[in-house]
Amino acid sequence: MIETTDDTMQSNAEFLAGAVIGHKIASVSVEVNPNAKYYWERGPYTVITLDNGTRVKLEDTSDCCAYTELQGFFLNPQNVDHVITGVRTENDFHHWFIMAETADIARMDVAWSEGNPYYYSYGFGIAVSKIED
Repeated sequence: MIETTDDTMQSNAEFLAGAVIGHKIASVSVEVNPNAKYYWERGPYTVITLDNGTRVKLEDTSDCCAYTELQGFFLNPQNVDHVITGVRTENDFHHWFIMAETADIARMDVAWSEGNPYYYSYGFGIAVSKIED
């Protein structure tokens, strides 16, 4: 179950869940965009590639005193062949779990702060794209 203490972080977790449920993780990578016009657009980004070629890019955000940062992505290799059934969070959205029916597939450690509430932006930038055949 996704906690409901913060609408922005809950929306992020729900969006991630909608992008990954029903698929398997094919790979996880950290990427940068060396051609970005501005330094804050360069990344690094964490990219989860799913079994159908969909890429889910998680972008850290920072806006003055508010931010969201993926500090660690820990994949359980013995569970990676299971279909994703959900995303849950714990510890006020500081630990996220990508789940299968019987076990956690991955854990994400997330640092975040809303800063001055409702004034600054925070939460992951999440982009979903499909690789064309």
